[in-house]
Amino acid sequence: MDPDTVARLLHLNRRFYQTFGDEFSQTRQRLQPGVRRILEALDSQSRLLDLGCGNGQLAAHLVEKGFHGEYIGVDSSAALLNEARKNIPNSAKAALIQADLAAPDWDQALSGRQFDVVLAFAVLHHLPGESLRRRVLEKTRALLDRQGRFIHSQWQFLNSPRLRARLQPWQKAGIQEADVDPGDYLLDWRRGGHGLRYVHHFTGAELQALATATGFHILETFYSDGETGDLGLYQVWKAT
Repeated sequence: MDPDTVARLLHLNRRFYQTFGDEFSQTRQRLQPGVRRILEALDSQSRLLDLGCGNGQLAAHLVEKGFHGEYIGVDSSAALLNEARKNIPNSAKAALIQADLAAPDWDQALSGRQFDVVLAFAVLHHLPGESLRRRVLEKTRALLDRQGRFIHSQWQFLNSPRLRARLQPWQKAGIQEADVDPGDYLLDWRRGGHGLRYVHHFTGAELQALATATGFHILETFYSDGETGDLGLYQVWKAT
């Protein structure tokens, strides 16, 4: 994907979350079953980095369940981070950082830190182009302890007829279909106004190739979420 298209897709999503941050947060007031399954297996003393932490529901849930480790949440949306500050108890050992994963220096504030677990739920599918995804994953790998794990989920929206009906032609965003990659889609948003989001639909084979290319191997894969239990593809990776 050429740099101009990458920049336009990133701008599209930044504009979406700036415009609809509050409305989006209202639709994320409970954790998905797959996320809960992951959190239940975490050590309560873990050093945890949450990429795309959103409105802080994940951190609040951890504290409620007795988590006493270190939590750092990173998100690019000021509106969602404001919600996170309200949701995370003051007693928690937590810090929030505003940073854009698409920026080359997004990890600067974390320099020298090591984490037991890095989470990225519904995050990678908003990063356009394989080159950008690789860069983010390489930085993620460097932030992990030697025995650390990277745990992420990818939205499997094509499994839902209802969500398939929300797919929009690229022309609505002023982008030509020939300029995006296979698996790239444009979805509309209708809560509190009309918006557009860029989302990539990952396949299992694509994730395997990405893991191998960035120095990870896949420990576990499972599907969860939604009425049919397959709207989220979850994986646990470990550095090779």
